[in-house]
Amino acid sequence: MAKTSKIQTVLILGASNKTHRYAFKALQLLKRYGHRIIPVHPKLTEIEGIKVKNTLAEITECVDTLSLYIGAQRSESIIKDIVKLKPGRVIFNPGTESELLEQALRDAGISYEYGCTLVMLETGSF
Repeated sequence: MAKTSKIQTVLILGASNKTHRYAFKALQLLKRYGHRIIPVHPKLTEIEGIKVKNTLAEITECVDTLSLYIGAQRSESIIKDIVKLKPGRVIFNPGTESELLEQALRDAGISYEYGCTLVMLETGSF
């Protein structure tokens, strides 16, 4: 297991309880690395013993990283909520690319990167 630089509060937008989904695998790996996880899904209440938030509006704590697991169509409808949250950075996982969200993050001074949370964790670049 590669070392990460510091423990972070990580929001998983598009969290899933389906074990074959990358969002679920990311939750497990983030948990294994000791990060504080905030899963967000509109209908679920709990994943792997972690309470799920149903909307971004429910989140009051500071978020170091927002790991995106929803497509552009869904993320573009909540751009204002993402920007209002002011995460330290946003990770666009494969398949989540959005020029509109990217522009909004740039305009708000929020850093972002395209990558895979799983790979980043395992290679120590998270």
